[in-house]
Amino acid sequence: MNNIWQPILVGDIHLPHRLAMAPMTRSRAQANGVPSDLAVEYYAQRASAGLLISEGTQPSDDGQGYLATPGIYTPEHVEGWRKVTSAVHEKGGRLFIQLMHVGRMSHPDNTPHHRQPVAPSAIAPGEQMFTANGMLDIPQPRALLTEEIPQTVENFRIAARRAIEAGADGVEIHGANGYLIQQFFAPNANARDDRYGGSIENRARFAIEVAKAIAAEIGPERTAIRLSPSATLGGLDEGLEGPDLYRYLVAELNKLGLAYLHIMHFGNEALLADIRKLWEQVLILNRPSRSLEAIGSDINAKLADIESYGQFFLANPDFVERLKTNATLNQPNHATYYGGGAHGYIDYPAL
Repeated sequence: MNNIWQPILVGDIHLPHRLAMAPMTRSRAQANGVPSDLAVEYYAQRASAGLLISEGTQPSDDGQGYLATPGIYTPEHVEGWRKVTSAVHEKGGRLFIQLMHVGRMSHPDNTPHHRQPVAPSAIAPGEQMFTANGMLDIPQPRALLTEEIPQTVENFRIAARRAIEAGADGVEIHGANGYLIQQFFAPNANARDDRYGGSIENRARFAIEVAKAIAAEIGPERTAIRLSPSATLGGLDEGLEGPDLYRYLVAELNKLGLAYLHIMHFGNEALLADIRKLWEQVLILNRPSRSLEAIGSDINAKLADIESYGQFFLANPDFVERLKTNATLNQPNHATYYGGGAHGYIDYPAL
């Protein structure tokens, strides 16, 4: 475990150790998408994580899927996030804002414009979404027109610029967990016959265009991306070509010199080893089921440069200190993960 306490350079940011706080949706933003004052306290409490990756933050009205998630595309959003980044910086932490466009994983009741979700193709995920009216079936999305896709890329670019204006140290593109970018990868969600569908190169194109646009806007050293190879979240099936798509995609993204690649790992160890060889910058690895005893194992095995953790940081604002001193950990309260107020959000005790 000693290797996790070695400092590391991510982009142009010096971090004191090899742990990071994974992005976690908490659904506590204001109705207009502005982070609440509770969010300021929440992130500041966890600044010792070193690198904090924010909850998924929509780059546009179309990007929102869940109730009370924050945005980063209006002046009000920028002002709200500036309070968060300032509080984190005052405590010595660094914050990347994760840009999350959910694509078809949305419901009109949850978005500002109440419109039909957009996606690569008009194929519903076959799942339900929590709304103010309870659990409802996710409707069939509208397929993005070929000529609309550049504007969607532009929305990501502008959101990245807004994030930097808000004081963020960088942005993480959410290309994982069944949302828009990964929907382009999966043949059962992408039936397009234009330059964004069919071949591996075409299905990877949107992700690469988004990464290039953001890197050109804010610098590759402040641009990162998260991927979840083989994940079936949101009803996706990447098919037999899935591993080869990721090999191609990672090799192309590697050429951009991004700050880091964040992998949410679902068990294909051979693919993970290949990604490690293909990626020359910092690699952050998240294993959703990793035990406390296994912390540091992927760093020691040189499969990762940083390990990210969600629930440990959610329930323990001082998780780093507790890990260093072998202190007892708070247990997370699953009932307070999403929505609500301070309880289960900023009232977990520190040592």
